Amino acid sequence: MFPPESYRQPMADTEYSLRDRVVTAEEVAGIPAGTPGRVIQVSGLSWIRYRVRFDSGVERNLIDGRYLKPAPAKR
Repeated sequence: MFPPESYRQPMADTEYSLRDRVVTAEEVAGIPAGTPGRVIQVSGLSWIRYRVRFDSGVERNLIDGRYLKPAPAKR
């Protein structure tokens, strides 16, 4: 049986595609907020999560979209 609706977390309303530039919206698994990176894999059916290679060379998997935001456009 599934948990009641009140236990479910809202899904991120922004979905990213492969090779999109993103930054962390808050600290994620030791990666400081504001760290830029690139989406290198998109996984999931009902829970979309991302593998991101950050500019520091670190990769993290299973990152929910609510912890990411689009990177500012380069000028």
